[in-house]
Amino acid sequence: MTYRSGFVAIVGRPNVGKSTFLNQVLGQKISIVSDKPQTTRNKILGVKHLPEGQIIFFDTPGVHHTEREKSRLNQRMVQTARSAVREVNLILLFVEPAQESEDQLLFDILKKIETPKILVVNKIDLVGKSRLIAMLDALHTHDFAEIIPICAKTGENTERLIDLVLSYLPEGEPYFPEDQVTDQPVRFLASEIIREKVIEKTHDELPYVVSVQIEKFKEDDVKGLIHIEVTLYVEKDSQKGILIGQKGGMLKEIGTSARLEIESLLDAKVFLQLWVKVKKEWRENDLFLNEMGL
Repeated sequence: MTYRSGFVAIVGRPNVGKSTFLNQVLGQKISIVSDKPQTTRNKILGVKHLPEGQIIFFDTPGVHHTEREKSRLNQRMVQTARSAVREVNLILLFVEPAQESEDQLLFDILKKIETPKILVVNKIDLVGKSRLIAMLDALHTHDFAEIIPICAKTGENTERLIDLVLSYLPEGEPYFPEDQVTDQPVRFLASEIIREKVIEKTHDELPYVVSVQIEKFKEDDVKGLIHIEVTLYVEKDSQKGILIGQKGGMLKEIGTSARLEIESLLDAKVFLQLWVKVKKEWRENDLFLNEMGL
């Protein structure tokens, strides 16, 4: 049997289902998901192990028009996605049945790149069959090796897409051992879970101005638990008040929800402490963004 292995970039505009797809095909959660745009801030690596090959996926931040989102953080997120497509064997461009201007931006970017590209039309559960067929016909004018409709949320057609992806990868040995699903450290996964709970529990603009910093991550073998201390950074005192909530209720709710999921991830008891600090305009601070790995 021919064994294939290689790297695949998952790109698309914000909130198009890239992270949902990655979690679905890996069978576990390594990339946080929400209905808010720009949830993914880093390039997340996920490894799909198959008897006939290994697919290394890069889940990238959503590409959007940076003239509308001028913060240094957003510019870095878009640059992360753009750079990812230049270092892979295959590109998956995710779109939805409802086209937006960011899709055309990505069509224009990818047109200049010779790497093979597959157009993935996600969320097909939201449209009727006749409308979907008409859309797929219209998309054939673009330069893609394949066009495939899927529903990442339910898993519909994802196995077919995986088989297709594997066929485009070169023959080669596996890059990662069979028990490794991501290259992200546990500290990062824990911080992303906490940020996801912030997004779930808060509204409006607050999720976009919260950054999560793990200050302490220590295993206590005697007590049989993991001690995690975390600072949540916001840009204004008013945002700090919202995040803490009345009598600390919001912060407690975020902490409880995050702790339960982190315990499930680590299969261990967790003692989680959260603090909130104000760091004015941190999204424009290059030094701080470097420190946070953004």
